[in-house]
Amino acid sequence: MTTTQKSSFDYKSFIKMVAALVIPMALQNLINVGISSIDVIMLGAVNQTVLSGASLGSQVFFILNLILFGLSSGASVLIAQYWGKKDIDTIETVFGYAMKISCLVGLLFTIVTFIFPTEIMHIFSSESDVIAEGAKYLRVVCLSYVVSAISMVYLNTMRCVERVMIATWAYLASMITNIIVNGFLIFGLWIFPEIGILGAAVGTVCARIVELIIIIFYNIFINKTLPFRFKILLKKDKLLFKDFKKYSLPVIFNELIWGLGISAVAAIIGHIGKDAVSANSVVQVVRQLSMVVAFGVSSATAITLGKSIGEGKTKEARIYGDKFVLLSFLTGIMGTVVVLISRPIALEFMTLTPAAKELLSFMMIAMSVYVIGQSLNTTLIVGVFRSGGDTLYGLFVDIVFLWCISILSGFVAAFILKLDVHIVYLLLLADEICKLPFTLIRYKSYKWLRDITR
Repeated sequence: MTTTQKSSFDYKSFIKMVAALVIPMALQNLINVGISSIDVIMLGAVNQTVLSGASLGSQVFFILNLILFGLSSGASVLIAQYWGKKDIDTIETVFGYAMKISCLVGLLFTIVTFIFPTEIMHIFSSESDVIAEGAKYLRVVCLSYVVSAISMVYLNTMRCVERVMIATWAYLASMITNIIVNGFLIFGLWIFPEIGILGAAVGTVCARIVELIIIIFYNIFINKTLPFRFKILLKKDKLLFKDFKKYSLPVIFNELIWGLGISAVAAIIGHIGKDAVSANSVVQVVRQLSMVVAFGVSSATAITLGKSIGEGKTKEARIYGDKFVLLSFLTGIMGTVVVLISRPIALEFMTLTPAAKELLSFMMIAMSVYVIGQSLNTTLIVGVFRSGGDTLYGLFVDIVFLWCISILSGFVAAFILKLDVHIVYLLLLADEICKLPFTLIRYKSYKWLRDITR
């Protein structure tokens, strides 16, 4: 690199840019964790059965959410680079493809979940009371799926064009709505009926509707950069759609493989017993809380590197990449601290059996190591590799390490060898640590650094 190139890199501007992206997105992630943890906290105060039912029932949305994230993230591969070129017309076309497909997927999930809630719950649990509560939850909460699809694609697209604050306000309004409706309907406050787990489902639906109302207001009255118009859905470009499929499909499959893997982990734990399910429900909320900044860093990485590559600044993208990888390691350490601090608090305040509390204590310690690997891998796979269109590698490592190593060994340990639940849990968490050397090697090869725009 020449002296001129070195001096052209402004570290102060980089820090300001990263802060402007990471802080709002970390807040958004924190709010989203708050939304998902509200049900756990409030239902945990009711009883262990409804907590387990809602937790396992939410695995359906978890899978849908990851498919939607895969679609929007795959679109973001192209959108971020075309944003570097300021090609708004092409961005609108990609945006339209992502919106149409996401709404269809959300509608499909709604129909299947509404018709077969009990059958779906049988996948995740063998406890009849948990299945019954989860089925009640699913039949109501599935009405939020299409709304969630619209919101996710819109807000993720806005992030790619560096309009990140709208998501913060939308998610904040959503969380406040969820808290209020949950409080009234789960516990029957004021004049409202006490409907328990159904109240949590209604609260989620109301929250998503409020989120969409905020987005519509923003789109009509404030958004001048990339306002959504229905004619965007009619735009077609055969070559661009070919690119969309080429870079989106591996991301969709990657997120689906990962999401199904996490649900498989939940199913294995679900068949071990209610104590393990309840403990894992709490641990997953803490894990999400510990990763809010790390997920913000990975999103900022994808936006920043994708824009730089689209602008033709590949050497600058390398420097950015190094800084973001270091930052992701530091945020992983922060995540470890959050998990360890949360451990005594959760043990003190959650209404669990003694056996569930013992499992919770152990799971928290194991999770404190896991989050470091997840922080680094998320930034590398979701942020760095996808920014340059290297979308197949993440799919490869998740198939090998999540499914062929972690889930397979956990399944054998749980159901064939009948090993202790503590050993099973460690095996189910092994993938993030095992794949880390391979993602770092891929990063240093710079095979991911490509301009994929036309």
